[in-house]
Amino acid sequence: MARARSSGMGDVSAEADMTPMIDMTFQLIAFFMILINFAESDSDDRIQLPSSVLAKPPEGMPDTPITLQVTKQGTVLYSADEIPISAMGRVLDIEAQLIERAKKSPSQANIIIRADAETPTGQVQEVIKICQQKKFEKFLLRAKQDTP
Repeated sequence: MARARSSGMGDVSAEADMTPMIDMTFQLIAFFMILINFAESDSDDRIQLPSSVLAKPPEGMPDTPITLQVTKQGTVLYSADEIPISAMGRVLDIEAQLIERAKKSPSQANIIIRADAETPTGQVQEVIKICQQKKFEKFLLRAKQDTP
């Protein structure tokens, strides 16, 4: 709201109250933060996905996703940690406990595997095997879509 102030000499100046403008700016920031697409937030520049003609974009966000990124060095990027494949069992135990606390089953969770194009197939199979031992059953393998 503009206020008129007068100094002793009869000059009138108007100052705008910036509070509503600042409030609106913060509301817009919060609104756009909610709408940001976090689908690519799990991606890591160290992982170069293989390309495939059969690959297609995901139809929607899966329920209870757990993203595991397998590097060509034989480690798994999970959250901000780089873990050897042999140590994935402990991480998956923790994930399974969190899922069970939410009154769900680990078999309902979706394991998203993003493996580097140069990762040996055996390492990806080892990750899937460890997941299956921990009662995870649904797997989504990621690849870049290649046009025919």
